[in-house]
Amino acid sequence: MTTYTLHLPRDARPGDPMPLDEAELVEDSFSWGAFFFTFLWFFVHRLWLAGLGVLALLVAFNALLNLLNVEPTAAFVAQLLLQVLIGLEASSLRRWTLARHGRPAVDAVAAADRDEAEVKAFARWLARNPAQAPSPAPAPAPVLPTRRTEPVIGLFPDAEPYR
Repeated sequence: MTTYTLHLPRDARPGDPMPLDEAELVEDSFSWGAFFFTFLWFFVHRLWLAGLGVLALLVAFNALLNLLNVEPTAAFVAQLLLQVLIGLEASSLRRWTLARHGRPAVDAVAAADRDEAEVKAFARWLARNPAQAPSPAPAPAPVLPTRRTEPVIGLFPDAEPYR
């Protein structure tokens, strides 16, 4: 099962079906497209700043490898590891960009595929009433120590179980 996050406009109200036209589901998994195509994957998904950042990172990384005269095999392994990192972080950068553009994550669902995730996320969104919108949980009451009624004998009164 894969986790998907639902991104809607910031002013969307729970239970309202209109914002679902602009909904975007982001899969929280390794991105093979970002692994193989690096910055081009970001540009295809309209993630301009992240794509430019990845492009700058790749250019600087290759320049550093050339400057340090790294052996070709080691440079290939280092480049491969950098691409693995890009594939792992692509979904997070996509969520970050959506949140920056006023479309924060409003829900997360686990599903076997994208269609099932869409059905689950949309059903949960439509089932919410504005009164049921998530609100901050109240702070738990502090736990105060209880006072013993029996006398304490010795330095370690809790060493033996109570009778």
